[in-house]
Amino acid sequence: MDEQRQDTARNSALEYHEFPRPGKLEIRATKPLANGRDLSRAYSPGVAEACVEIKANPSDAARYTARGNLVAVVSNGSAVLGLGNIGPLASKPVMEGKAVLFKKFANIDCFDLEIDQTDPEKLAAIVQSLEPSFGAINLEDIKAPDCFIVEKLCREKMNIPVFHDDQHGTAIVVCAAATNALRVVGKKFEDIKIVSTGGGAAGIACLNMLLKLGVRRENVWLCDIEGLVYEGRTTDMNPQKAEFAQPSDLRNLDQVIEGADMFLGLSGPGVLKPEMVAKMTDRPVIFALANPTPEIMPDLAKEVAPDAVIATGRSDFPNQVNNVLCFPFIFRGALDVGATQINDEMQIACIEGIAALARATTAAEAAAAYRGETLTFGPEYLIPKPFDPRLIGVVSTAVAKAAMDSGVAQRPIEDLNAYKRRLDSSVFRSALIMRPVFEAAATSSRRIVFAEGEDERVLRAANAMIEETTDVPILIGRPEVVEKRAERAGLPIRPEKDFQIVNPENDPRYREYWETYHDLMARRGVTPDLARAIMRTNTTAIGAVMVHRGEADSLLCGTFGQYSWHLNYISQILGRGGLEPHGALSMIILEDGPLFIADTQVNNYPSPEEIAQSAIGAARHVRRFGLEPHIALCSHSQFGNLDSDSGRRMRRALEILQEREVDFNFDGEMHIDAALDPEIRQRIFPASRLEGAANVLIFSGTDTASGVRNILKTKADGLEVGPILMGMGNRAHIVTSSITARGLLNMSAIAGTPVAHYE
Repeated sequence: MDEQRQDTARNSALEYHEFPRPGKLEIRATKPLANGRDLSRAYSPGVAEACVEIKANPSDAARYTARGNLVAVVSNGSAVLGLGNIGPLASKPVMEGKAVLFKKFANIDCFDLEIDQTDPEKLAAIVQSLEPSFGAINLEDIKAPDCFIVEKLCREKMNIPVFHDDQHGTAIVVCAAATNALRVVGKKFEDIKIVSTGGGAAGIACLNMLLKLGVRRENVWLCDIEGLVYEGRTTDMNPQKAEFAQPSDLRNLDQVIEGADMFLGLSGPGVLKPEMVAKMTDRPVIFALANPTPEIMPDLAKEVAPDAVIATGRSDFPNQVNNVLCFPFIFRGALDVGATQINDEMQIACIEGIAALARATTAAEAAAAYRGETLTFGPEYLIPKPFDPRLIGVVSTAVAKAAMDSGVAQRPIEDLNAYKRRLDSSVFRSALIMRPVFEAAATSSRRIVFAEGEDERVLRAANAMIEETTDVPILIGRPEVVEKRAERAGLPIRPEKDFQIVNPENDPRYREYWETYHDLMARRGVTPDLARAIMRTNTTAIGAVMVHRGEADSLLCGTFGQYSWHLNYISQILGRGGLEPHGALSMIILEDGPLFIADTQVNNYPSPEEIAQSAIGAARHVRRFGLEPHIALCSHSQFGNLDSDSGRRMRRALEILQEREVDFNFDGEMHIDAALDPEIRQRIFPASRLEGAANVLIFSGTDTASGVRNILKTKADGLEVGPILMGMGNRAHIVTSSITARGLLNMSAIAGTPVAHYE
């Protein structure tokens, strides 16, 4: 069975690399090339203008070419992880993979360069000749000690960052994990004894970095295949190993492990025996990083040291030490400030950023990607997961700041906070467009009640609200369930301590709530018994009553159940005093910007008056995002060419908007392509009043609006913010069951905007 599983995995990996087209990379143009004018700018004669500017000022290469975001991944294939010296050609899939990680995690473009050269000085010369093409160099899988020579020569001669990831990337992630491991066991770098196996590039780099963090050189014991590196040893030595030679009569790992606080393994399988672990101190830190089989399996180490804190290089155990936590983000920060090198200060900033993230609350996106794993800081969670979207903002900003502070940045960033926001917006696509809403919400502290307070997404949104906003979450749910789920999710928040909770099973305000609901609904057939039952079981109704009574400012509900079901209770309780739901607006964030869709939920077949009201409400909301509305009334009919029901309703809605002399740009009725493409619209109806591409599409029925919304989400990778319930004075919003924790946070900001901003 194991053999069959291995064959299946092998075939799957090969198919992944071969289909639908060979390899993992392609080159895509970033500028249009659709006509002669484009061609004349992209190439001759227009390209000469950029050449002249760069000749006059070489730093302008970052303005006019891709060099400022281009990294070369360079290898000769002499030390490929787990495969050894397989040569440059066979190493190409690994280097392509590295380039893919750069692009995925930090949006850095790469070329992988596999060079057939084993002489380190000649290899260094080749790399040096590449400087005009690239903003930085990532050396990869070059054997020791050649890698030390290549990097040293390149760093001496080149004015761009040269970073050997096998050395420094590993060292940074190891040191971030070690920082937190020592925090867990209550020890300090300057006090610990470290025993390390593996005298290769990664092992030496890790030890050198640990020294910079405070470890004393005399407390480092390095072993390799020949045993302890001691003073006077001549076998298999090089200058890098010699720096860690101990004046000792001890000769092997079993002898030197006595009393060690930390074992650092970058060697081979089974090197560390259980009986050796037993000789270490209490609460030992064991980093067994050999791949695929570590120096000791975690279960064997735990048998003799149950309190050990363990990390490996494998993804099937806690605390995987993975270089992807480092290299995309340290390069991102270095490139963005035009750093001439990646120095110690930048590497330490990277370490501190990674370590701090693990101690913070886990991002909802990372929790979703690693569902079922423990993501709470402690012995089994020392470093963040690679898919934690906060890494780029936290780590790259720290690196950029360190580069500027240490004087190696050629293009300093004036506003680091704005830079971090821009980085965050590259992974949190809603961040940039939501910024005006969050800023408006920050002008007051509103109380937001969540009807489904036991949902993990709600708990994560509430935690983020507490950390990032001035709004106050109120959760409806059973306190013991909420507490257990918050604890399971690794969230620090607890009921009554960090947020108010309403227990539908036992709340002192229960009588007040059901009497309030009965007073509101007595003339609609609701008896006292029914009112009591609803206030025990219907959390949406409870939340709406709280808003009605002034105990909360806005309600968020809908993480499960039908939209119309929630809408019914909101309309019953809050649809008073001129408030009435007249449409739902969804913002879909696409690659080229946001597109607003209405009405996606409320009116199945809206009247012309309701359509016009949706357009007016949509315009008001679009302006909340700092955008000017351009509204298209969409129909199968186009500018009167069909006498269809939707066409008639849209034409009447157009008349209503004209009569009201609204202050936004609109037109209709028209097809979607005419709405989105001004050239098509110009051909069909040159007199159209709509300017430019529409950013708001108003439809004549929820089937169409909701269908367009879902198509954009699933096939165009659109990210939804909403639905926003229009007409209720920002007192309630109903989300959909597919919403994420970040989506709930965005909706809480919308709900948290004071009515003065809203109106």
